Amino acid sequence: MNLIKLQLYELCNTYINERIKTAENAIEAARESANDDTKSSAGDKYETGREMMQQEINRNTLQLHEARKLQQILQSINPEHSAGFIRNGSLVITNHGNFYISISAGHLVIDGTDYFAVSTSSPIGAILIKSGLGDTFDFNGKKFTVLDIL
Repeated sequence: MNLIKLQLYELCNTYINERIKTAENAIEAARESANDDTKSSAGDKYETGREMMQQEINRNTLQLHEARKLQQILQSINPEHSAGFIRNGSLVITNHGNFYISISAGHLVIDGTDYFAVSTSSPIGAILIKSGLGDTFDFNGKKFTVLDIL
């Protein structure tokens, strides 16, 4: 089962790298657009365009910062480690789904099986992190039972 955790880890890593690349590309595109405006505009139109591009740069810089924080969280996980309790890096099998406690990367599929990468700060992650093998809890109108912890 460690192979599945390793694959989930790699899918989360790919998710983060794509977010970082997207944010970096958007920042670069906004900078280029702002520089192009400098060459071709004057007056109020120029100032408005530059301000819009600066806002775009700021928004994407924030997204880049958030993605790098996720990357740090993920890098703190050893996908080969298995504990008898739920923590970051655990794969939790329940009667209503399989949850990889790591970062909020959403729905992942490996060999036709659905997994959900969730952080400990997500609503379901916060409940799972406090749970143990055999525990039951209610979430979104469903009764969950922790069947296995890997």
